[in-house]
Amino acid sequence: MEIESIKPFLAVTVSLLGAALILVTRRSPNIREGCSLAAATLKFLIVLTMIPTVLAGKTLNYTLFSITSGVSFAFRVDALGLTFATAASFLWILITIYSIGYVRSLKEQAQTRYYLSFAITLSATMGVAFAANLMTLYLFYELIGFSVYALVVHKETEEAFTKGNRYIFYVFMLAKLFLLAGILAYALSGSLGFNPKGIFPSKADPILITLTYLLFLVGISKAAIIPFHAWLPAAMVAPMPVCALLAGVDVGAFCILRATYYLFGLDTLKELNLGLPLVVLASFTIVVASVLALTRDDLKARLAYSTIGQASYTLLGAALLAPAGLTGGILQIVNHAIAKVTLFFCAGSIYVASGKTRVSELNGIGKRMPFTMAAFALGALSLIGFPPFAGFISKWYLVFGSVEAGLYPAIAVLVASSILSASYLLPIVYAAFFRDLPPGENAERREAPTMMVVALIITAIGTLVLFFAPSVFLELARVVMGEVG
Repeated sequence: MEIESIKPFLAVTVSLLGAALILVTRRSPNIREGCSLAAATLKFLIVLTMIPTVLAGKTLNYTLFSITSGVSFAFRVDALGLTFATAASFLWILITIYSIGYVRSLKEQAQTRYYLSFAITLSATMGVAFAANLMTLYLFYELIGFSVYALVVHKETEEAFTKGNRYIFYVFMLAKLFLLAGILAYALSGSLGFNPKGIFPSKADPILITLTYLLFLVGISKAAIIPFHAWLPAAMVAPMPVCALLAGVDVGAFCILRATYYLFGLDTLKELNLGLPLVVLASFTIVVASVLALTRDDLKARLAYSTIGQASYTLLGAALLAPAGLTGGILQIVNHAIAKVTLFFCAGSIYVASGKTRVSELNGIGKRMPFTMAAFALGALSLIGFPPFAGFISKWYLVFGSVEAGLYPAIAVLVASSILSASYLLPIVYAAFFRDLPPGENAERREAPTMMVVALIITAIGTLVLFFAPSVFLELARVVMGEVG
């Protein structure tokens, strides 16, 4: 059942209002940051009010304007989009809190531009989550690219602009393949609207449908599938809260999930065996990115390559074309987000408190920063998939999805990835707590500013909460399965 509601439009625009207030109050940092936090909180509350409606099997719709009968700028809230929006809006509150401590401690330049770009990025992210059709999705997808670029080059150094150019090349050049895929989809179906049963008529040319699907996989570069991943390590030149946003709020994986099931539909995917290319790409990315993470001494780079691999769990779940697999992929959006944001928060706190950026420098750091490194340990265990942490649940469903689909090699990929994740994360925890500090360093406790530590503790606790109380997201995943199955 579909109902008309302005709520999705409000969820998108409230951060634009926040952006305007940030600009107006730029000469008063306390008020400026208060506006950012208030907009984040209000957005999250709006998103929460839509959960009961969606769990009741309804969708919320709002059309801003129509171009033709088949093309409009419109919003639609369903279970898949709401899962993504809930995670993103909640994390924005914590990233905002963390940012206040981070940018003030480091006396970052252009702080108003920083908060302004953040607000626009989150507005566009909500637009992606609640897009009712491919045109709306694409426009917000591109807007994220523009706003994130300002955050990537925030430091305005030669390195920042060099890596920002690499980010622009991958994200914007490949996005033109995304656009081409959308044009082909419209030509084959006469529609751009998302439909849980797919949009392509039975008489559509299967070769062109397959080509369209492959263009989506490559064109949605924010999914960071190897070999189209180089933008993400480059973007890590940005301030740490931005890295947390890029790593935790996985727009690319969500867009591929949306396109896979709401443009092509389960029947078309099975008939043309379109899950197979995504299984291969996702599995390759999971293993190779994990190996690359293992070789990186720079903590940001290690977490960046970890993100590339972990994000592909969502894609693998979608590609299995099985109920448990899709459930695991949906849960991975949330579970990976909370764990990875925790790890990036910890990395930023280590840098602010000690100036250290390399894994090899972290011996004994847990004696000086016990809260930060305890949170890092919880995030790492969740990412690896240990119970009782959230990451275990999504991987559990992915394993069952692999069995349902009869793709047993996928289980081997999941096991190998968990072993590799443990290999590049657990040594950090061990070194932090069980090795001595370097000569000349004392064990005097020195954590990062309180606002940063509070934010990372909340996300670390979240990795436990989502294991013991995952019911809301499980119910949303079941609603998705009821739509697409």
